Amino acid sequence: MSVLLPWTVGLLLFASGASPASSSEPRPERVLRVCADPNNLPFSNARGEGFENRLAELLGRELKARVEYTWWAQRRGFIRSTLKANLCDVVMGVPTELEMVLPTRPYYRSTYVFVTKKDGGPKVHSFDDPVLHQVKVGVHLVGDDFSNTPPAHALTRRGIIQNVAGYSLYGDYAEDSPPSALVEAVRKGDVDVAVVWGPLAGYYARRPGVPLTLTPVSPQVDPPGLVFAFDIAVGVRKGDKALRDELDAVLTRRKREVRALLASYGVPSP
Repeated sequence: MSVLLPWTVGLLLFASGASPASSSEPRPERVLRVCADPNNLPFSNARGEGFENRLAELLGRELKARVEYTWWAQRRGFIRSTLKANLCDVVMGVPTELEMVLPTRPYYRSTYVFVTKKDGGPKVHSFDDPVLHQVKVGVHLVGDDFSNTPPAHALTRRGIIQNVAGYSLYGDYAEDSPPSALVEAVRKGDVDVAVVWGPLAGYYARRPGVPLTLTPVSPQVDPPGLVFAFDIAVGVRKGDKALRDELDAVLTRRKREVRALLASYGVPSP
């Protein structure tokens, strides 16, 4: 876990118009420091297999910087313990509305989806479909202090409680990518419908086995303000506009490649 910032020296020189002391001196290696979860596919893992890993590598190549990770499980306090503690300069995959960071332009938008079996599963398009009162529904749960995921709140508002099964968003961290257990619960028949964040569902629905159907939830905004679709960006520390602007330029310049990357992981749009 590094706390060095060799490349920021170069940035400061560039911003001030100053020149290196000697053109013969080797330039310090630039490092793009990224904080990420080592066990959270399809987003990231320590083997570099997530789409956020691959996007970080793309950003690093474009900035001519080596990507260096600080691994940290994405739990409560993740931003405070990593980006705000100066353990890194970049956090991938943050909602643009997140006030704790300075976000780039969004590089994708996605939504929660209903996950059902393609053959024989219930047809669900809306939280208001009566069938949700009759089948077993799975959702991710965060804790017992009313800070749960939007689908849990939407179902509770409609009195859909007794037939809901909660799956921990954190799960058993000894297992591979524990949030995926909710998607597999549909495949196994443990629940009839799961309401899952789109990128997670899209990736695991492509796994071999029982075919699954993904349907974007409706409504996208449950009045008065429960939101199910989000613009997702790269987050940097507040005030680090120079890095934010550099990343924005890369995301704009390589927009087509970023879209292809997301499509290859099955990230659904609203």
